[in-house]
Amino acid sequence: MNIEVKDLNKRFDEFALKDVSIKVPKGKIVGLIGENGAGKTTLIKCILGAMFKDSGEVKLFDKKYDNKLKDDIGVVYDNSFIIETYNIKDLNRIMKNIYSKWDEKLFFEYIKEYKLPLKKEIRKLSTGMKKKLEIITAICHHPKVLILDEPTSGLDPVIRSEVLDMFQNFVDGNDNSILLSTHITSDLEHIADNVIFISKGEIIFDKPLKDIKDDYIVLDVEKDEFKNINKKHIIRYKENRLDYQVLIHKKDMTTKYKKYIKRITALDDIMLLYIRGV
Repeated sequence: MNIEVKDLNKRFDEFALKDVSIKVPKGKIVGLIGENGAGKTTLIKCILGAMFKDSGEVKLFDKKYDNKLKDDIGVVYDNSFIIETYNIKDLNRIMKNIYSKWDEKLFFEYIKEYKLPLKKEIRKLSTGMKKKLEIITAICHHPKVLILDEPTSGLDPVIRSEVLDMFQNFVDGNDNSILLSTHITSDLEHIADNVIFISKGEIIFDKPLKDIKDDYIVLDVEKDEFKNINKKHIIRYKENRLDYQVLIHKKDMTTKYKKYIKRITALDDIMLLYIRGV
């Protein structure tokens, strides 16, 4: 197991992570979803040792985190970590001094492949170029795990597609893995093996993406027909102006419910009904 968290607790004045347990297996991309303030970034900081936990256990590669493991972990945050007055050549020189396994040849191969300018100050690059540079930098010291916090936020669909390809290439055919925290759940539907849903500091589910698709279905039910849904079958529901959205398990589907199915269920549907439904 590349990442394992057991019964992690972290309390603040108005928020707490409560008995959080997750796993990121070798060779897998694991998505982490949840609303703003759900605890995603706090969990990532606790995993990386950037924030003290109150209790619980965090292991990376079956070991407790210490600074010796930094070469095996690549990190990309929502906000750029790169000093923007540097250019790409400056960045390469710095990384060589930080990481013992820094691969200068691979770094410049990526820079060439993604057509990033060598001499332009990083602050003058486009948002998409900066994000690709951050990801390349995280990959080029040959980590075993990438931990990514909103890495595709603000990117256009073309750049996002290129970035997702980079993630898939990173895990394909080896034991590398990725923990990817994102609000863009459609990205996960393309690349994730497993999805962890956290809300209000608690894990709602941690399942293979395929199982989530197989487990849940959303019904669109007109208001005067809501009474026809067996209350025992309702996981969550949300009242809209003209109808109800109802989340149920597929195993509870009956013939009389089939007329209410109007679309394929997406991760967004499930997450929003858990968060905003009753």
